[in-house]
Amino acid sequence: MRSSLARVFVTAGAVVGIAVGSLAGASASVAAPQAAHPAVSSGQFSPLAVNNLGLNTERAKNWQSCLNAWGFNAGTEDGQLGTNSWKAAQRMLNAWGYNAGTEDGIVGPNTITALQKFLNNVGENAGTPDGIAGPQTRAAFWNYNATGC
Repeated sequence: MRSSLARVFVTAGAVVGIAVGSLAGASASVAAPQAAHPAVSSGQFSPLAVNNLGLNTERAKNWQSCLNAWGFNAGTEDGQLGTNSWKAAQRMLNAWGYNAGTEDGIVGPNTITALQKFLNNVGENAGTPDGIAGPQTRAAFWNYNATGC
């Protein structure tokens, strides 16, 4: 009887030991810190899918309509200023001498500076061309797009 009882305790002890060891190993692997990876590495970024620069759908459609009427192919006039709309704007701004830089559809400082120069030249007060789409630039863009071209 002693050997049977000893076997039960040894077996139970082994099962508990294995279970505890497995849990300890699992918790250690789950709790182990992961190496932090930046969401975006330096020098890389992705453009926003849509950047209306404060325009509502109606006014963004007006901007797209103008770009299309001027022959710069902004695509569908859906009121969503996405990559195609901004590439068209960059083509227009470059063709008209405002130097928007690379025609990549990214609304960066060069594009904003060119847009500010354009808006100032057409009588909207976008402020000093500084590449920042602040309240004054957004208001000028809003006013310009009140109606179609």
